Amino acid sequence: MRIDPTPFWYGRPLDLAPGKPFGAAHGWFLLSLLLLPLSWLYCAVVRLRRLGYRLGWLKARRLPVPVIVVGNLTVGGTGKTPLALRLASLLRERGWTPGIVTRGYGGLSATWPRPVQAESDPAMVGDEAVLLARRSGCTVVAGPDRAEAGALALRLGGCDILLTDDGLQHSRMARDLEIALVDGDRGFGNGRCLPAGPLREPPSRLKRVDLVLYHGGTGPEPRMRLVPGAAVNLRRPELTRPLADFRGQRVLAVAGIGHPGRFFALLTDAGLDIDARPYPDHHKFTARDLARWPEGPVVMTEKDAVKCAAFAGDNHWSIPVGAVLDAAFLARFEAKLAALALHPRSGHAHV
Repeated sequence: MRIDPTPFWYGRPLDLAPGKPFGAAHGWFLLSLLLLPLSWLYCAVVRLRRLGYRLGWLKARRLPVPVIVVGNLTVGGTGKTPLALRLASLLRERGWTPGIVTRGYGGLSATWPRPVQAESDPAMVGDEAVLLARRSGCTVVAGPDRAEAGALALRLGGCDILLTDDGLQHSRMARDLEIALVDGDRGFGNGRCLPAGPLREPPSRLKRVDLVLYHGGTGPEPRMRLVPGAAVNLRRPELTRPLADFRGQRVLAVAGIGHPGRFFALLTDAGLDIDARPYPDHHKFTARDLARWPEGPVVMTEKDAVKCAAFAGDNHWSIPVGAVLDAAFLARFEAKLAALALHPRSGHAHV
C-alpha cells in the first residue's frame, strides 16, 4: 500500500492548535519529526554533491548547444511539463530548433537513453515523455542521465538548443539557463527536505537560478497560470468538445498527478460539477481501474490519458492545458535568449 506523504508535508498549522484532540494531523506531524534525521542527512548529501561540482571534484558535461533547464525544488506537481511545452513553442517561434530531454520517470525500458515518439509506449518511457512528444513537435529523448540523453537528441534531431523537463538537480549536465518553478499555492510545505518534507534542495537554491516563476497563488511575481482547452476524446482524438458542454451534469474527474487538487479546481472554475477521484502521481492505470468508473463522462489530465487510451470508452476525455506566462517573465526570458544567441556555448554547472 502506498502512503501519501502530502498531509505531513503540507499540513495546516490550524490542525495542530492547542486543545484540539489528537488526530491524524498530529500523527503526521510526529512522523515528520521522526524523519528529521534522515532529512538532515539528505540535505548534507545534496550540499556535498553541489560542493563537489563547484570545486571540480565532479565534472559537469558540456554539450555543444545551449541548455535550458526547467525544474523545481519540491517533489512533483508544480506544472513543469506545461511550462516546458510553452517554452519549446516560444523557442520555435523565435527561430530555434529545440530538442527536449526528460528523465522518463516510471519507464521500464532496459536501455537508456532512448528517443520518444507520439506512439511510444508510456510503460517503457514514462507518461510525461510521451506527452511531450505528442504535444511539442520536437525531438524528445528520455533517460536518467540527462547529458547522455541530450547528446542523443543532438545526433537525432539537428537541434540547436536543448530544453530539459525536470533537470534542476541533475548537475552532471552543464546548463546555460536555469528556470525554477515554484508552487504559488503550497510553497515549500513544511520547509524540510526529503523525507520529512517535500524539498529536493533547500530554498536557498533559488538564489542561484536565473529565473524564478510562481505557478498560481497570490504571492511573488512573475507568475504562470494554466488555461484548459477543449476536451479531447480518448478513443477518437479528432473529436473535441468545449468544457461548457459538460455543465449541468455530474462528471467524474480523474487525476494521477503530483497536485490533483489543482486540476480539480481548474474544472470547478470552468463551471463543472465534478466527482473528484485522485490517484497517486504517475499511477499506472489498468483496464480494471477504468471498469470501476461510472458510465457518465469521465475527464482526466493529458498525462493520465496517455496511459488510459488503450482501455478508454466512448465517454472518456482528456483536458489539455496551456501555460500562460506573464509579461515580466517573458521579458526576462527574451533577454536571456538574446544572450544565448550571442554566446551559444557559455554553459556552466550552476552549483
